[in-house]
Amino acid sequence: MRATNAVRNGLLFLLAMASAGCSKPPKPAPPPPKPKTKHVPPTPIDLKKAELGEPTWNSQWTKIVEKSVTPAMLSRRVPRDVVQMCPHFYAMKPIDKRAFWAYFFQALAGAEAGLNPKADVKRDEPDLARTEKIPPSLVRTEGLLQLTYADAKRYGCGFDAKADARLPMNDPHRTILEPRNNLLCGIRILNNQMFTLHRPILWSASYWGTLRPGTFSEQLFAKQMTNPPLACGKLPRTMESPAAHREAAE
Repeated sequence: MRATNAVRNGLLFLLAMASAGCSKPPKPAPPPPKPKTKHVPPTPIDLKKAELGEPTWNSQWTKIVEKSVTPAMLSRRVPRDVVQMCPHFYAMKPIDKRAFWAYFFQALAGAEAGLNPKADVKRDEPDLARTEKIPPSLVRTEGLLQLTYADAKRYGCGFDAKADARLPMNDPHRTILEPRNNLLCGIRILNNQMFTLHRPILWSASYWGTLRPGTFSEQLFAKQMTNPPLACGKLPRTMESPAAHREAAE
């Protein structure tokens, strides 16, 4: 009797082991869907560069921005002055909001660096100089959005000053000049301004001089914001291009 029970228990154990061996492992969770992207119109400077046969805005840079926009940048938390640049922003679909932000950063890069990813400028920025503990005349801003190595620490940007120091100044492989790094850093900086500091997009103490209202630099930015995606709707007259004003007059 005991032998029979032992055999039966042994068989049950073997069946259980076989069943466990044949069971399929759980399927891994599917990756989150990638954000959809949309065509973004060219800024005036991009059109001009195309006419002259010069390097233009790269469509891959548009995709970098569209796919990296934060959820807050698609929400109603975006400061109200966004409607100056995109009147229908709050009613738009996420894909159209992403397209707007891609156009916004194209315009910002146009005003800051002429769409040149290797742009390198020494600026007189006393506030920035104090932060970096260097003389104002030595403040160097670089890349599409004219950023600095200090932004790596301030905003968690992917710049490596030590590695870049071993490369020529105009080497496109320098981390601060890589368009992806530069644009992602710009998104972090703007998010900090809008959602951490709770300031408008156009702000007198903005990181970028081109976003400081009433300045000559801001006028350069405004000129690049005259051809936003159609979903934004008709711009206020103050943001329209001179060509649009002429058409309205006719």
